Amino acid sequence: MTVLTIYSGARIFDGERLHDGMALVVEAGHVAAILPEVAAPPGRGVALDGGVLAPGMIDLQVNGGGGVMLGARNPAEEIRTICAAHARLGSTGLLPTLITAPRAVTRAVLEAGVAAARAGVPGFLGLHLEGPHIDPRRNGAHAADLIRPMDEDDLQMICAAAARMPALMVTVAPSAATPDQIARLARAGVTVALGHSDCTLEEARAAFAAGARGVTHLFNAMSGLSHRAPGLVGAALDEGEVWAGLIADLVHVAPEALRIALAAKRGPGRLFLVSDAMAVAGTDLESFTLGGREIRRETGEGAGRLTLANGTLAGADITLPQAVANIHRAGGLDLAPALAMATSLPAACVGLSGQRGRLTPGTRADFVHLDADLALKGTWIAGRAVV
Repeated sequence: MTVLTIYSGARIFDGERLHDGMALVVEAGHVAAILPEVAAPPGRGVALDGGVLAPGMIDLQVNGGGGVMLGARNPAEEIRTICAAHARLGSTGLLPTLITAPRAVTRAVLEAGVAAARAGVPGFLGLHLEGPHIDPRRNGAHAADLIRPMDEDDLQMICAAAARMPALMVTVAPSAATPDQIARLARAGVTVALGHSDCTLEEARAAFAAGARGVTHLFNAMSGLSHRAPGLVGAALDEGEVWAGLIADLVHVAPEALRIALAAKRGPGRLFLVSDAMAVAGTDLESFTLGGREIRRETGEGAGRLTLANGTLAGADITLPQAVANIHRAGGLDLAPALAMATSLPAACVGLSGQRGRLTPGTRADFVHLDADLALKGTWIAGRAVV
């Protein structure tokens, strides 16, 4: 007979709402129940000192962590390192993200992702390919010489991989992937997102009609919202079925823009949080190299920025718990919907809402403990504390 573990003393967020005076009951690595503390069954008690117990956070855009970037040398080891690093930062499920790379590197990363899914690497939910099929006019930190339109070999390679892992997200620009290609990707189970694009509202809508259902890091590296040309930002906010990621580090997106986006987004598609993390995540590194270019980690007054030598933003330096705190305080969002933006909503975006991002009976016991200031105090995967 397995021993029950009962966590009490904190508010519990189940992925949708907050519960007070309740206990989380875990059995054999899964959630057994959420019960009133006074009705908790016998078992091993874990008394928490306030704060919130929430589902483990889900990050759909994680370029690196633990000192490595995905696709640099050994994709299989990099996936394990990135997942382990982000578990210690509160993300128990993620899509390691490959930014624009040569076809051979993309193929090797996809093969490593399939192997990681088969091996059950803790925290691995699938992959996110951000490029190379994007718009060179909006390349950001992506290597311009590697950007190219999607071809049939790319399409077949991606579709084959999608069938062998839980989730696969691909960011494309309408100028580099046709509506027919987008439709074929969507039929294969790929979550297609638009990003790094200077497309018009009409071009974005054509891609959404073909099957794209997401937008990558809303506001950044895309055509902006103006009163006569709403661009990709306007399309993302106005198209109800579309989901969009936000980097809530208060650097990539100003607090005012966060609040405007939250107020403007039509549903049922929603906004969710991403870290856009790089190699420095979970380390004390001050810089690293990406494609032969130095990426610097700003400190002091500029803390939270990762930049190229010319000042171009090159990823974020934030954890998802920190992003939740920012969207709650600077974004003015109530705590429950703020937590949902890092848990149940990203899981739903990639079709995993019944498996991740919630604490309900039968789901895996992946959860985090946040203190009253929403700082991370502990992470558990399948009921086991992450060291």
